[in-house]
Amino acid sequence: MTSTTAAPTDFPAAIRAAKAELRARVGDVAGAFAQVSAQMRTEVAAVLAQRERGEEVWPVLEFAELAEVGEQQRAAIRRRGCAVIRGTFPRERAESWDAELVDYLARNDFEGSYRYLDDGVFGGLAAGKPSIFPIYWSGPQMEARSDPNMAAVRGFLNGFWQHESEGRVWFDPARDTAYPDRVRRRAPGANSAGLSPHTDSGSVERWLLPAYQQVFRHVFAGEPARYDPWDGAYRTEVHEYSSTVMCSAFRTFQGWTALSDMAPTEGVLQVVPIPSAMAYLLLRALQDDVPEDDLCGAVNGQALPISEQWHAELLPALTPIPAVAPGDTVWWHGDLIHSVGAVTGQRGWANVMYIPASPHCPKNAEYAARCGEAFLAGASPADFAPEDYETTWTGRPTPADLNPLGRNQLGLD
Repeated sequence: MTSTTAAPTDFPAAIRAAKAELRARVGDVAGAFAQVSAQMRTEVAAVLAQRERGEEVWPVLEFAELAEVGEQQRAAIRRRGCAVIRGTFPRERAESWDAELVDYLARNDFEGSYRYLDDGVFGGLAAGKPSIFPIYWSGPQMEARSDPNMAAVRGFLNGFWQHESEGRVWFDPARDTAYPDRVRRRAPGANSAGLSPHTDSGSVERWLLPAYQQVFRHVFAGEPARYDPWDGAYRTEVHEYSSTVMCSAFRTFQGWTALSDMAPTEGVLQVVPIPSAMAYLLLRALQDDVPEDDLCGAVNGQALPISEQWHAELLPALTPIPAVAPGDTVWWHGDLIHSVGAVTGQRGWANVMYIPASPHCPKNAEYAARCGEAFLAGASPADFAPEDYETTWTGRPTPADLNPLGRNQLGLD
């Protein structure tokens, strides 16, 4: 099994051809988009009304009560596509992880060895001191990924998806695989321009790849009302074009674990909490006012941009996370539009470990096994720039330091 698909040699020509084919398939392209636009206006208005009433747009759950979550809370997560789960880990444990990460970086002289490398995401990491640290194998990261609490949360979230449809079982929601990612450490007093609105896991691929066309089959059949953003059908068969921003795994939810207190005004994650907005994005690119070789600014090798020029109806719904504390976890549907707010003069630290939900399926298992090999070598995982800082670092865990779940997540058992 391969984790990438060969990219077209002529993207403008490929886009023109795909748009012609998809328009023919949709039929009444303007009518389908008008239908989705009306739905989006209703959803955006509902988000704005919630905010005006002072309600939390993000569903907030307590980890201790996860087994007793009622249908009203479940319906809120389905509608909003995001959640904060408080107390996934005790505050003291998260704060100790934060301190251990500082020690791990310091004793291996990360600051002295760091070299700027553009990773292709909105201009790459900032030159000088980074805020996104390209380390993957520290003790805290390995412990958090394989902790029973984390496994319980990810299993709970996977359960919002249809894992069996179209006569097939697409993934096992109760079984974890690893998708090792980085950490963010933004220091007090820092200034950050944030990240503009975008979606991950594919840009031009969402229109060009046959597997993605199957994922969005109802949208491209001119029946966007039938599109279910929680249907896992064909998602595990998508293999993106190779780049440093590709994702080789199917993530039901992207997520991170808070290692510090963060307020909604301190340059935090924001989302458009409307999972079905993907139907709008897909049909928007097929409208007559978009150039024939353009997909509303989508560029291979970059995240899919969401802009005022093409998607102004959606952006008023961008909503920041509520205040979070160390040990809380933050989750958003893998298709959700998200951004990171700008901040000037950061108050306190803003530290997180990126840990998504990636259930077991052949695609995820294959990538996790490759990550297991990278873990043994201390190398960067294949989806990320090959910076490989940790190959010689002291204090890096070994397989003997992992619990059975941690070894199984990486295909080491």
